[in-house]
Amino acid sequence: MDKIIRCITSDGAVMASAIDASDIVFTAKKLHDLSRVSTAALGRLLCATSMMGNMLKQKDAFINLRVLGDGEMGAVVAVGDSRGNVRGYVENPQVKTEYYNNGKINVAKAVGKSGMLSVMRDYGTGDPYIGQVELVSGEIAEDITNYFATSEQIPTVCALGVLVDKEDGEVLLAGGLLIQLLPGAFEDTIEKLEKNIAKLEPVTTMLAKGMSILDICKTALDGFELEVLDENPVNYVCGCSREKLERYFMTMSDDDIRSMADEKGEAEAVCQFCNKKYVFTKDDLEAIIKEKNS
Repeated sequence: MDKIIRCITSDGAVMASAIDASDIVFTAKKLHDLSRVSTAALGRLLCATSMMGNMLKQKDAFINLRVLGDGEMGAVVAVGDSRGNVRGYVENPQVKTEYYNNGKINVAKAVGKSGMLSVMRDYGTGDPYIGQVELVSGEIAEDITNYFATSEQIPTVCALGVLVDKEDGEVLLAGGLLIQLLPGAFEDTIEKLEKNIAKLEPVTTMLAKGMSILDICKTALDGFELEVLDENPVNYVCGCSREKLERYFMTMSDDDIRSMADEKGEAEAVCQFCNKKYVFTKDDLEAIIKEKNS
């Protein structure tokens, strides 16, 4: 079972979040039939989105991250709620996978190094916060780090990892770590943190060693007294439903609703996040029109 944890140092100077999202990324890979590089890209973004969503304090708040580079992958999108549950998709899921000389997947080439990272936070008040920054690498983690530094002026370290089997493309491990300096951090705190980060192993390496997400936070914050704020399970969750689609159709004109039907007299809608199909007959569409106008 996937889990997410949030910790803070006892002096209130540093906050850390860590996630084991292996099952989430495995689910995303299966749902969208992702290539290895698409699995790595979406998996990293899902990990980041889960940790950032889990930071939201409002119960019904959600966060939307969208990476759009100039590579062949197109848009990479992830949405998370305040408990850390996530869903996502890749515009071109079967992008060819290339590798660096060290054997790691070249995510940057598929995503593109030129483009934008967009972050939208919706607190349920109808006035969402939207921030945008240019991509700095296309490797996702560096782009998240740059987003916090540029858009929110929060010194941040983000580490994201997805380990994919080279033979069959299956997801072996996936996780992430997010460390942020809070207001009031002293210079010695920063120096100690920098030393810890310099010797930190990749997240997937730590998970492969059997380390828990708490162990990962303790390693990153070695020498600090740590308090756990919360720890909870997280899942790949899609909230699509036939009822939501019907409500959306009701915002359309009568003619537009009728025009959705094909030669068979049916309209088919497919959820981008879970690929679930919803079929509406001509009678269903007329019923929606009738309810809309009643």
